[in-house]
Amino acid sequence: MLEKINAFLSSVNDVVWGIPLIVLILFTGLLLTIRLKGLQFTKFVLGVKYMFRKDETGEGEVSSFGALCTALSATIGTGNIVGVATAIVAGGPGALFWMWVAALVGTATKYAECLLAVKYRTVAEDGHIVGGPFYYIENGMGKKWKWLAKVFAFLGVCVGLFGIGTFTQINGITNAVHTFFDANNAHTVELFGNDYSWSVVISGLILTVCVALVLIGGLKRISKVAEFVVPFMAATYIIAALIIILCNISKIPGAFVTIFEGAFGLRAVAGGAIGAMIVAMQKGIARGIFSNEAGIGSAPIAAAAAKTEYPAEQGLISMLGTIIDTIIVCTMTGIVIIVTGAHETGLEGVNVTIKAFQDGMPFPAVVGSFLLMICLVFFAFTTILGWNYYSERCLDYLTGNNDKANKIYRWLYIACVFIGPYMTVKAVWTIADIFNGLMAIPNLIALLALNGVVVAETKKYFDMKKKML
Repeated sequence: MLEKINAFLSSVNDVVWGIPLIVLILFTGLLLTIRLKGLQFTKFVLGVKYMFRKDETGEGEVSSFGALCTALSATIGTGNIVGVATAIVAGGPGALFWMWVAALVGTATKYAECLLAVKYRTVAEDGHIVGGPFYYIENGMGKKWKWLAKVFAFLGVCVGLFGIGTFTQINGITNAVHTFFDANNAHTVELFGNDYSWSVVISGLILTVCVALVLIGGLKRISKVAEFVVPFMAATYIIAALIIILCNISKIPGAFVTIFEGAFGLRAVAGGAIGAMIVAMQKGIARGIFSNEAGIGSAPIAAAAAKTEYPAEQGLISMLGTIIDTIIVCTMTGIVIIVTGAHETGLEGVNVTIKAFQDGMPFPAVVGSFLLMICLVFFAFTTILGWNYYSERCLDYLTGNNDKANKIYRWLYIACVFIGPYMTVKAVWTIADIFNGLMAIPNLIALLALNGVVVAETKKYFDMKKKML
């Protein structure tokens, strides 16, 4: 039965992530890159400057940097640690190249969607400033497109419940805890007709209770603390990865050769190059978008609340999230996996990255496992919280800020966190890919329709800056 379900999910995923969606994603990013004259490259330093600026003005509820941190807390998660591993295992090392491509053009996409979120944001009945794709679809494209905004909002709810928000995060956490504490399944219990390690059951319950305390009990301070913890854990993860890379520095040139050969199917047997290249593209772009969420439409929901007077400024700041997430963190993970050969061990999911850290670090294997487990727990936990915020904003749009609907949704969200540990890795990631792809479609349509607005708003902003000099 399980094999049939996996086969069905895989066939649906192949349709969703077929050539049309890959072309749509790359075309949107390339179009915006060209029309904005490579803004993600030429204005990168300016974006960094704005990110650390403290004198934000304008309407909003959080600082521009705070909005970026909120988005990063939701994006830096299992996609950076587990997603990269699953992409390389399924699509080969070449998948990492296509993650880079998706990120480079996706930076322009992220700039555009966050600019539009600020431009078309609105004030809710309770006084909060809200925005996101559903508002720039309705207010930018016109009321006749409200149905598309509702489609996006509905899919946003589904992504929160079944995609990035719950299953993948809790599954990644419990797998990492299981590998560290009970890799040989010495202590198991039978649940749902299968044997599970007590480490999976206990860690799953603890995480479920913690999520419930935040979402139902109102302990909002935990998410505030997470904003300080995540940057520290990200730095810890990057330093650990750099140690592995430095210890395997002689293998780096070969790793890049392997990546580029795999990206274009050059290592495939005769006649299979195109097929290998398509698989690498599919897995790399899908996981790249899962990781940095460029084009999905989630980051604009956070960006809309930023205290900024000019939409273009928030766009410049928000686009840095894609660079940090994919070009830096995901690349570190991918290189570590490739130089250690962990992707060729027959393992899957988080176990691939754990194996890479165990073999690559010049310390006992337990040190690498522990570091990765701790980083993953914090990354994934904040992603769970961040995506609840995103999906509740989508639900608010659908229900008109119905409190009862929100309460029911929170319990459903907690239920999904509870059952996540008992799902197979393959099923979890396939479901996530399907909903991510579907959610991206209405947002990408809106970005294409409103690309002229993005260009005009950008030109107006930089013309104003020139006059001020």
